[in-house]
Amino acid sequence: MKSQQQEGWNVPASRVARDTHNPIRSIVENLNLNPNPDKPMIALSIGDPTVFGNLSPPAEVINALCESVESLKYNGYAPSVGYEEARQAVAEYSSVGNLEITAKDVILCSGCSCSLDLCITVLANPGQNILVPRPGFSIYRTLAEGLGVQVKYYDLLPEKQWEADLAQLEEAIDTRTAAIIVNNPSNPCGSVYSREHLSAIVEIAEQNRVPIIADEIYEHFVFKGHEFVPLALLSKNVPILSCSGLTKRFLVPGWRMGWIIIHDKNSVFEKEIKSGLQRLSQRIIGSNTIVQGALPVILSTTPQDFFESTVQHVEKNAKLAFAALKSIDGLTPVMPQGAMYMMVGLDLAKFSLFPTEIQFVEQLVTEESVFCLPGKCFDYPGYIRLVLTVPTEIMIEACNRIGQFCERHLHLPLEVEAQMNSLEKHISMDQSSNDLCNVLPVPSVPVSLGEDRRP
Repeated sequence: MKSQQQEGWNVPASRVARDTHNPIRSIVENLNLNPNPDKPMIALSIGDPTVFGNLSPPAEVINALCESVESLKYNGYAPSVGYEEARQAVAEYSSVGNLEITAKDVILCSGCSCSLDLCITVLANPGQNILVPRPGFSIYRTLAEGLGVQVKYYDLLPEKQWEADLAQLEEAIDTRTAAIIVNNPSNPCGSVYSREHLSAIVEIAEQNRVPIIADEIYEHFVFKGHEFVPLALLSKNVPILSCSGLTKRFLVPGWRMGWIIIHDKNSVFEKEIKSGLQRLSQRIIGSNTIVQGALPVILSTTPQDFFESTVQHVEKNAKLAFAALKSIDGLTPVMPQGAMYMMVGLDLAKFSLFPTEIQFVEQLVTEESVFCLPGKCFDYPGYIRLVLTVPTEIMIEACNRIGQFCERHLHLPLEVEAQMNSLEKHISMDQSSNDLCNVLPVPSVPVSLGEDRRP
């Protein structure tokens, strides 16, 4: 028998590793990005509110973490689902309206992405499918396909403030559908669904006996005049796994603190799903214990004016960007209602040098050093996504640069351009005729003016 050294190494990756694919990473890493050296880079691409340094957590949050460290009580292992007092703090924080949540309904995770991972893993088997929004956060696809779970899409409608196409959603459900993912408020759209629209989604889920995974990481991050409604608040019979965390609202994405809340009024999840989530949580041996130790103070003492100030800043940027981009020929921004993002449609017929939004993005970086994510990252070509958390003066500068870029590259649609060329051709021919007349002899016969003007 030949040794491995004689035959050579053969160490293939697992099926899960081979099938795991992050669309955003693969698209961005293959972009040809060469920023203009004469203009500082403005990255409106990363959904991290801390990047520019203008948004920071309040003193109460920082002090709570420091106290957790100094107490020396949270340096060891915690139960895989989290410390009881930390879970109870999440339960109290999330008990709004008639939602009565207890610590036993909460599982702490390493960020909201980990929460989504556990929810998809516990509900779906290889060969089954989950329904996800389009445009939508790419992590859903990354997590599902790595597990051998098919992703089926239901479209969000820009003309209806990115509401779900309910008929398409229901039509996509089949006997292999394991769950529906609902993201509200939305990344990348910034939409905030009304009670009526959320109720319609819950009704479809109930009629088809399909549980819901509610991605609510942007909970309460809504602009003036809009309301965040927890999906579980509207459900009487549909079991829901709600995912959230500290990441966005508290401006600490690197702290990796997320959670799952199990909403199960009729004990549908009691038989297998609840225990399944507990077993899956043992794979990561729980979430960050230092942050767990700070959670009760963070969730109970963070001042409301901190939340309001953060949202007001993002809303101000959203209004400025919407007004600026709406005035640019070839762009159609959709005004967000919350979260941290804006989707902007591109009329590529007016930018004939760019076959897709990817080429548009690449050239925008080359000329103006402004980087937005192409819509393909969210399975929605023809759009770009802007992040709205930057300092206001940078937001204004970015919009000015985008406007200048679009003005330089704007072309009329082909059919209009053809008409214009034809018109120019006729004008040119007419001008040539006039020029010819100027060199021909003028006849001596008097020209009638339509009436006798002789004296």
